[in-house]
Amino acid sequence: MFSATSMLIRYKVRANIKPATIFFCFAIFITLPLLANNKWKTKFQKSLTVNTDTIPVRNIDTLSSKKIIADTLKPADSTLRNSFDTSINDSAKRISVDTLLFSKDSLDAPINYTAEDSGVLIIPEKRFILYGKAHTDSKDIKLDANTIRYDQDQNLITAYGGTDTSKGALNLPTFAQGDQTSQMDTVRYNLKSQKGLTINTYYKEGEMFVHAQTVKKADKDVEYAYRGRFTTCNLDTPHFDIRAKKIKIINNKIAVSGPAFPEFEGVPIPIPIPFGIYPLQRGRHSGLLPPRFTTSDAQGLGLEGLGFYKVLGDNWDARVEADLYSYGGWNLRITPEYYKRYKYRGNLTFSIQHPKLLNTFGTAKQEFNTTTNYHLNWSHSSDSKARPGTSFSANVDAGSTQYNNYLTDNAFKNYDNNLSSSITWNKVWADGKYNLSISANENQNSVSRLINMNLPTVAFNMATIYPFQNKNEAGSSKWYQKLSIGYTGNLENVVSFYDSAFNLRRVLDTVQWGIDHHIPISLSLPPIGPFVITPSISYEERWYAQKIVYTWSNSKLKVDTSLQKGFFAAREMSFGLSTSTRIFGTFNFKHSHGIQAIRHEVDPFISLSYKPDLVSQFYQTVQATAFGQPVRVSQLEGNVFGSFSEQKFGGLSFGINNLLEMKVKNRDSTGGDSVKKVRLLDNLSISSGYNLIADSLNWQDINIRTGSSLFNNKMNITAGAVIHPYQPDSSGKNQLLWKHGKLGNFQSGNLALSTSFQSKSKDKRSDENRLGEDETLTPDEQQRELQYVRENPGEFVDFNIPWSVQLSYSLSYSHYLSPDLIHFISQLNSNVNINGDISISPKWKLGGGFYFDFRTQRIQATSIYLTRDMHCWQMVIDVNVGQFKSFTITLNPKSGILRDLRINKHFLQQ
Repeated sequence: MFSATSMLIRYKVRANIKPATIFFCFAIFITLPLLANNKWKTKFQKSLTVNTDTIPVRNIDTLSSKKIIADTLKPADSTLRNSFDTSINDSAKRISVDTLLFSKDSLDAPINYTAEDSGVLIIPEKRFILYGKAHTDSKDIKLDANTIRYDQDQNLITAYGGTDTSKGALNLPTFAQGDQTSQMDTVRYNLKSQKGLTINTYYKEGEMFVHAQTVKKADKDVEYAYRGRFTTCNLDTPHFDIRAKKIKIINNKIAVSGPAFPEFEGVPIPIPIPFGIYPLQRGRHSGLLPPRFTTSDAQGLGLEGLGFYKVLGDNWDARVEADLYSYGGWNLRITPEYYKRYKYRGNLTFSIQHPKLLNTFGTAKQEFNTTTNYHLNWSHSSDSKARPGTSFSANVDAGSTQYNNYLTDNAFKNYDNNLSSSITWNKVWADGKYNLSISANENQNSVSRLINMNLPTVAFNMATIYPFQNKNEAGSSKWYQKLSIGYTGNLENVVSFYDSAFNLRRVLDTVQWGIDHHIPISLSLPPIGPFVITPSISYEERWYAQKIVYTWSNSKLKVDTSLQKGFFAAREMSFGLSTSTRIFGTFNFKHSHGIQAIRHEVDPFISLSYKPDLVSQFYQTVQATAFGQPVRVSQLEGNVFGSFSEQKFGGLSFGINNLLEMKVKNRDSTGGDSVKKVRLLDNLSISSGYNLIADSLNWQDINIRTGSSLFNNKMNITAGAVIHPYQPDSSGKNQLLWKHGKLGNFQSGNLALSTSFQSKSKDKRSDENRLGEDETLTPDEQQRELQYVRENPGEFVDFNIPWSVQLSYSLSYSHYLSPDLIHFISQLNSNVNINGDISISPKWKLGGGFYFDFRTQRIQATSIYLTRDMHCWQMVIDVNVGQFKSFTITLNPKSGILRDLRINKHFLQQ
């Protein structure tokens, strides 16, 4: 029976005819065969009104056939056929049906359908057929086939393909929903019982491709497949697959198979998998983690990565992994992760390292070297939307100082001597005027084995306020209303100890604390022409928990030191008046086809300041040599906060900043942006000072800083230097070197250079996709992923880029007074790090890198890899040389879902 409530359905017939999907579109026609019954024939004719000029029709397309009635609609009733005939306009070549009444179980969504050839409605047989590239879509479901047929008597839908002139397959049935796509030769489906049968079915979900000779649908959730195979290779004849004769599939839950045979290049492996269990549920699932096999001269045979992954809840999961070796060594890693949307995200890794290494030195007394190390890595971040104004973050990398030395698969980590950690809670209130930060910091050095812990560190900042400014004032402000005051306070507690000689009482004896207060006061005056004048006052006070007392020992002929505990306060106050301006100059090249102009910006500044001597009571003159040579030293050195400088200062501080850029013709553009700017010098600053009231050592150190980015930011250069203008002569008196034609003594300097070059990509989309970031990850997690890519470059090569080179070089120099107050120590460090890769063929890529220390004249770490692209698989040969020598061959699928299905051979030598 038709429902009293009618629903307006608009559909079209052309050389393209439209229903929705194999499961929905033909349900429309369940009621149409009732029209063959005379009881409903008259009602249908009365409700049918056709007027191609006035009826509102959606998506009307022209017909490719002029004989709509003969080729498309063939009603059994002549009266109905005549009504159709009178409403056809051959020039418009279109037809529409105005209104039909349907029952309550009608479709809940519009249906679109097309057919290249025709659509046939056979009312006596209660059948509707679409011919020639039939297509239906509704919501997110689509069905395509050469022919689609619906039989209302049996509630049966049948779709099948055709053949072309060469008897090849043509327009095979294809079903798609979301990211799931399947193709088959023939499909039969019963709408009432929801049972079906498909022949020669290809199915795709995500990265997985599945093929089955026959699939029988028992009900809406259970299916049986006969002679099935699945793979991640997208070729018609895949490079590899796993075959099973019988498979039972429970939708969105699990698939179970009998014996399964892995197959490579069509050749089955004679050793089958006894049975297969394949989880089909999306999301996280608990299960075993497969290990990798390794062999080592130092540790014996081993299994690495053996473990279990457990889902602990909606917001928690954990992974436990172990490495086991035949000589008795082992490693254990516990990694819980947690995430709550709009609240927080984090992960923690706790590692226990218990290596038992064969002693390969003939003079050794023990056969094995055994030790136990611990390591903790914790990363946590809170969402800013969870508690606005409050944040908590953690980035912990701590453990035994010798932990990195026993990492066997990372040569670069073996020479990473520093570990650092930080945990911070931050609170901002009063619209950002006040900020409170409480943190705990830790750093440790694996060479000296010294551990420094700062906990807690408390910092309080008050934003700049204008005490004389009215909130509701209109018009320009008075000059005195621009007076600003700020405040910064810091509290630090420091504990230092050696992990090789840990003792709680000694650790408590090393506890130091310090507090620093800083109050800057400044006044912004109106500019006087091109000059900006700013007066300022600064007050700073530091509290210390100890001071050092120096005494000369005649018996030992050296300086002895002793600590004096207590409360000590030192203060510094300064008054200043500064002025600055900006000067521009441009030189134009009128007849140049390349360089258009060079622009130079100079920012000079000069300030007059006065600082009284408020800390002379904390400076001491001590005999440093047996000849009685005196040295002036501070008793507050070595504290949490350093000491203030001694002596009055009343003089000038001056300097100059430079910026140099060039305008060149943009050869890649002919429009308005035909000229582009190129930075030649980002910054070159030179500063110094002169003390007008000092009786000696009037000139201050010369500080030089510079930096530049060249070749479209492909090369970055930074450099700095500190030059001392005085040098003591043989009598110990300081001489100004400028009078002798010298610039000064080079106290310290640094140079850093980094560059990266690569060839043009064969695929322009490669550059965009290769650098894409996952916005759902926190910055810490993104850094860890980048670090993993750097440590395993062989797994992430880009064959679209034929070659690439990355180079970094650093140089540092320092000249400082030794702890004995007699000698000066000069230290020079220099190193270079080079990485790169090159495609030696379209499918082979060679890459690697090394780290060379010029001070020790040694290559500290070397890594070389060779990668072979095998379409759906990849092979990586990796060689690492550091404290350990390792050789690894890995063969694994590229697909992420089969990442653990790898063949791995690992050799290790001490």
